[in-house]
Amino acid sequence: MWLLLFLAGVVFLGGASLVKQMRTPPVTNSAYVALGSSYAAGLGLGPRAPGSPIVSGRTVNGYPQQLARLLKVPSFSDMSSSGSTVQHVLHGGQMLLGPQIDALGPDTRLVTLTAGGNDVGYVGDLTAMAYANRGGVVGVLVGVFWKGAKPLAERKFSELESNLTATLAEIRKRSPRARIVVVTYPTILPDSGTCATLGISKEQADLMRAVGVKLAEATRTAAIKAGVITVDMASRSQGHDACSSDPWVNGFRPKAGADFHPTLAGARATAQAVAATIR
Repeated sequence: MWLLLFLAGVVFLGGASLVKQMRTPPVTNSAYVALGSSYAAGLGLGPRAPGSPIVSGRTVNGYPQQLARLLKVPSFSDMSSSGSTVQHVLHGGQMLLGPQIDALGPDTRLVTLTAGGNDVGYVGDLTAMAYANRGGVVGVLVGVFWKGAKPLAERKFSELESNLTATLAEIRKRSPRARIVVVTYPTILPDSGTCATLGISKEQADLMRAVGVKLAEATRTAAIKAGVITVDMASRSQGHDACSSDPWVNGFRPKAGADFHPTLAGARATAQAVAATIR
């Protein structure tokens, strides 16, 4: 009986701690504010960033963290969170997390944004495909809960572009003196075909390659409409896909990092590209 009460207490305290983490207001008005999804958060790239919500998967080696060290910014708020959509950046609602843009202020001088992949099922579908193909218990579970990859025409790229444009407008409103940098997702798949590292078929790779291209196009278009800087990692990472000899993105079940997410080298290359662009 006492053991059950003790375990219940541990679960309660742990849950309360998680809720407190997620509901804690962000530090506002930092010189540099980073926004975005797991590609910014640096999922799997080392220790958790101090003070960050566990659910966000934010690490000390995501590209914003590396960029902040490169630039030696006087103050830094990293709001990136794994699993977030553009709507989460603008309005919040990712579990108990508030809007990422709440960290912005009039004295903010640099804002980076990498988001949109979760809006169109990019990395999620790649991961589900690879697990379903692999089989086993996880593959069976994926087959039960995953409805399959949507055709290209059914993915909401126009809505994504509109949401990105609205988000960039709100960023400009809150931080009118900031340099706003939109960073596209690096290329995951080779120009054609597939490889064992990916764990997906040629037909699956063809579909998801097209998703990656459309995601980059929608992101670039929104950045142009908003009149902000674009650091186009989709183009810069050509030749560094998951099948290459020098990958900036992982394939399926990597030795280090997360499935279909940036490698440490990829995050470093992104930070260096942004730093070089704004300098």
